[in-house]
Amino acid sequence: MRITPALTALALAAALLVSGCGSDGPAEEQTGTSPTEHNEADVRFASEMIQHHAQALAMVDLTVGRDLAPEVEMLAEGIRAAQGPEIETMTDWLTEWDEPIPATVRDHLNAEGHGDHGDDTGMDMPGMMSADEMAGLEAASDAEFEALFLTMMIEHHEGAVEMAQAEQDDGRHEPAIALAEQIESGQAAEIETMRALLG
Repeated sequence: MRITPALTALALAAALLVSGCGSDGPAEEQTGTSPTEHNEADVRFASEMIQHHAQALAMVDLTVGRDLAPEVEMLAEGIRAAQGPEIETMTDWLTEWDEPIPATVRDHLNAEGHGDHGDDTGMDMPGMMSADEMAGLEAASDAEFEALFLTMMIEHHEGAVEMAQAEQDDGRHEPAIALAEQIESGQAAEIETMRALLG
């Protein structure tokens, strides 16, 4: 009969130990990913990538009406087709999260007219071009434009890949992490295409 109290005490200790481990579970889950919840890294990713994508689209806008190789025109349209909807998706997330929608270089262009590339907002992001670099791209002759566009876009894409990798490391919102993976793979492939076009 003495064994029974000992076994009871042991069972109680085991139960407390299990419940203690159980209490650690939710805390660990909160540092993982979630299909619905987000963290500061997700907000930063969406806010900064909107601005980053907008500058890429401003660069693509400068290809319109130029005499370019068909492969470069196709690349530019591919960038437009991918990044426009991605901006809309990230804008929807920020709205849902009650976070501000950042101003972009395209807002300046739309408000102030083609050719005014605004200030250097967002220049602390990897791969962003300065207003002077954007003006130089616009001013380039068709003969100079193609190589300059590709060179600048490679650098721009490399910055986006770096930002996407940071989101995959630090983000919580699973759709945002999935988009970051998509951006990394898509833009890495475009970098290889652009390098091949440069020769």
